[in-house]
Amino acid sequence: MLPGEKEDEQLAAEIMRRRFFPALITHKAWEGFHFAGHEIRITEATDCYGAVVWPSALVLCYFLETNSKQYNLVDKNVIEIGAGTGLVSIVASLLGALVTATDLPELLGNLQHNVLRNTKLKCKHQPRVKELSWGIDLEKNFPRSSCHFDYILAADVVYNHPFLDELLLTFDHLCKNDTVILWAMKFRLDKENQFVGRFQTLFDLEVISNFPSLNITLYKAMRKGRMKARPSKLMV
Repeated sequence: MLPGEKEDEQLAAEIMRRRFFPALITHKAWEGFHFAGHEIRITEATDCYGAVVWPSALVLCYFLETNSKQYNLVDKNVIEIGAGTGLVSIVASLLGALVTATDLPELLGNLQHNVLRNTKLKCKHQPRVKELSWGIDLEKNFPRSSCHFDYILAADVVYNHPFLDELLLTFDHLCKNDTVILWAMKFRLDKENQFVGRFQTLFDLEVISNFPSLNITLYKAMRKGRMKARPSKLMV
């Protein structure tokens, strides 16, 4: 069920309240979040997009936590593309998934630090961190014959960057017939709308929730013709 305007603003405010900041300034900047019954501390960097937690990640984390019955992640094989600081992967791990968190090689150090710090001895399955440059060496690093993901998670992977073709290729490579894609996206420019149109040539796309106050839409997607009936009264 999609929130109305009033509900949208209230729910958006509730989601954003899951973030907190340290009371004391430390030598290393971090932000805190409350999800899946845990306090999660994320170390950020300000010199690149991939090392900052964007609101789309909070929307996706909140959805995973509050819809854990409809989308039960326990023992599911999950991959996050463009994991950045790792918040979504950490929450999915705390919810019981076997997670592979991926991003560009230059982001893996901070990603690994955050994942290990927030999941060690707290998760049923210790998450993995792995390099994934969109569109590059996909069959070598994620062979179709042996890699099967129940869920692909993505938060704010579509923006004004020159790798949208490679991103679509990566979605296509990783997605099996029964894979569910959960994708939170902030709309900024018309280029994002164009990508959604191209995405729909390969996948059936359903809006799970829409937050006009944040300019964020949360989608569920599956391969063409594979979309199952939506659970009733789905709430975000």
